[in-house]
Amino acid sequence: MAEALNIAFDAIDEEHAEESATTRRKLVAGAAGTIGGMGLLGLLNTEDAMAKNDAKTILNVAATAEVLATIVNTVGAERLATQLDPVTLRNIRAAAREELIHFDVLGTIGGKPATRKIWVPDSVFATTDGLLKALVTGDQIFINAYLIGTTAFAKAGKAKFARFTGEFMGAEAVHRALALQSLGKLGNDRVFMRYSFSKIEDAVAMLQKAGFGFGKKGDSPGAFYNFNEVRKRTPNPTGVNTRKPR
Repeated sequence: MAEALNIAFDAIDEEHAEESATTRRKLVAGAAGTIGGMGLLGLLNTEDAMAKNDAKTILNVAATAEVLATIVNTVGAERLATQLDPVTLRNIRAAAREELIHFDVLGTIGGKPATRKIWVPDSVFATTDGLLKALVTGDQIFINAYLIGTTAFAKAGKAKFARFTGEFMGAEAVHRALALQSLGKLGNDRVFMRYSFSKIEDAVAMLQKAGFGFGKKGDSPGAFYNFNEVRKRTPNPTGVNTRKPR
């Protein structure tokens, strides 16, 4: 952010080089106030945060998130199989396999999860509403995280990785929409996918705030689930296709 501001202020200083030093200082001070008043400092802060999203961290956070998603969808479909309507159950089972495929693909391009042991709040598997609301919350965080990845990889000139995260984001958006629809809400409620945070580590903090724990207990009553065990029984519906990124 400081670098971006310095460039802007240097440009103002140069443009008014014929003015006195006192006048130039006033112009720069006025510009600083204008930038702040227009909310442009927020944009500069966003760019500064984006610069810190290195590829390795993005891939590792994404892999960790997919560990959680595979567990929640797999176990949720098991625990609530008799309470979910047939269409919703099929969608969740399909999502479980899709999240697992995401995890495996991330592993091929360097993504390593911080842990494979996830603390899931009991409330997630207690009722159908609890599961579906957790999916809506989690998928929104994943959407934002993959948008960060798309932006960061595009800036770094990694077009292939940017396309991968764009494809992953699309799948997460579908998962969110279907969970909303099963809750009786409008599924296609977004013209653009929401982008509310720009630092990849914030995705982890938000999931922790929702009660999940990564390698340690979360703040809500719950239990640990081991990804290596859960993945062995993750559903594998034949209807799930396009199983490789392009």
